Amino acid sequence: MRRALRLLALSLWVPGAGCAFLEDDPPPDQLVCRSDAECISGQVCFVDGCGNPGDDIVVEVQAHPKAGLHAQDFPVDRLRAEQNLELFSPVRLRGRVSRGTVPAVDGGTAPAAYRGPIHLLATGESRLIPGVARRYDATLVPDDGAWVLPVGTGDYTVTLTPLDPGLPPLARAATVEPGTGGAVAFEVPTPSRLVTLTGTLVRQGTQRVDAEMEVQALDESLRPLSQRVRVVRGTGAFQVVLSAEEAERPTVLLRASPLSAGDLVPSKTFVVAPSEGATGPLELGDAGAPVRVAGRVLEGEYGLPIVGARVSLQGRVGGGGTFEGLPVLTDAQGRYQLTSLPGASDSPLTLVIVPPPASRARLTLQPVTVPAQDSTLPDVTCPLRMVVTGTVRQPDAMNPASGVRLVVEPVGALAGWPQSPMGFEAPSTTDALGGFTLALDPGEYRLDFLPGENLPRVSRFVTVQPRTQQEQKLGLQPFTLSRGRSLSGRITLPPDPALAPDGIAANASVRFFRVVTVAGRPTSLLLAQTVSDSTGRYSTVLPTR
Repeated sequence: MRRALRLLALSLWVPGAGCAFLEDDPPPDQLVCRSDAECISGQVCFVDGCGNPGDDIVVEVQAHPKAGLHAQDFPVDRLRAEQNLELFSPVRLRGRVSRGTVPAVDGGTAPAAYRGPIHLLATGESRLIPGVARRYDATLVPDDGAWVLPVGTGDYTVTLTPLDPGLPPLARAATVEPGTGGAVAFEVPTPSRLVTLTGTLVRQGTQRVDAEMEVQALDESLRPLSQRVRVVRGTGAFQVVLSAEEAERPTVLLRASPLSAGDLVPSKTFVVAPSEGATGPLELGDAGAPVRVAGRVLEGEYGLPIVGARVSLQGRVGGGGTFEGLPVLTDAQGRYQLTSLPGASDSPLTLVIVPPPASRARLTLQPVTVPAQDSTLPDVTCPLRMVVTGTVRQPDAMNPASGVRLVVEPVGALAGWPQSPMGFEAPSTTDALGGFTLALDPGEYRLDFLPGENLPRVSRFVTVQPRTQQEQKLGLQPFTLSRGRSLSGRITLPPDPALAPDGIAANASVRFFRVVTVAGRPTSLLLAQTVSDSTGRYSTVLPTR
């Protein structure tokens, strides 16, 4: 995604430059335009470059999510002024879960239905709209081994976790299509196909961990191989159950974690051999006693206190574990006081400071030394957020586009930085000259401009790099809105007494996307969204030349 966004971030202002290339000189078809006038006849300037506004369109419709009628996606071959959309019946992911076999009437055997309660989790994304995530879950009791989960269309990883903690989770891939749905089958291991791995979690030596802890087995990609199991607080004993297939691995990871960050106990991951069936005592190590840490957070320009900043400590601690403390908020003087474990002797902890959205100060990661006694840290001065400015023009490329609303969405993180928590609709609109100003943390963002006035939304990507205190402004090249074409239609579905007796999809969410390939990777861009009325009719505006 980062490579794709670099190709899209051609709107950075360069003195004396027009439509410039990025570093690495992408090919001409990756050249990002600033207005429709830079495109050939019939094309529109999109975030990925010039393109035909009627091509590569996919529409997503969510009719009745609460009633189990979730997202359905449809490619649109040719846009029409009257674009009716006919939904399929509710999409279902169907499955069976069995355990062992029973005699069959033909003298052989058949799978034995598993009837215990289960939890289902389906995570994935749309098949037709890259980057549009889908997630559904439910806890249910199979009907003679059969179950049904209402979902949207897409590609999924389906995880089935029996509520019996002595059985491991199972994962399968599934594809769900409109009209046909999808199917997946699970086989819960029989007792003979289960391997129990036992052990004891201790603080150090024979000292028990005075906190509620849990342990889970993972593979090298951190995929769960067992359920999370509680450690017996009085003895430190635990046991995790793996399938025989997973237990054939030479090693697995055992991750021990506190149930509550407020317990001030580190997490730690151990490498164990499941074939041995038991492990020696797993030591969290001597992380030291909790200490109180105080400090103050200031804004970079004038050294004023930052009120309401979220401050926390995290990092490696004594014994080799990792710690992530509960966040606290700074007071009116910018001061904070929190409780932490001391940092490891050879590694500082990281003070994570997230100023409130209204602050000019940016997200700041500050290495700090936390000793084994109560301490006051030096003041931390947060650099200012990058000021991003730009100008939006009307489709005639001459007049300013005033009153355009802005929506800012983080879409990626920079190396060494967490993804910005900022995602908001800007409190102001473009001014009388079409200008706008945003203050952003380091990261990758999508800026959505919503002009109204029967004009379509326009999006641009921007990458905000960490800069020095002297580099606080980032000017974007002016860009021009596209003209709009009105699009309307009716959304219908097969009559259903429970959902829509008359076959009308009222109050359905409708989103139009443009799906393209950027830097060899499929990506999607939201062009318009609306909601159908009580008669199933919707209307919206899409870009045109």
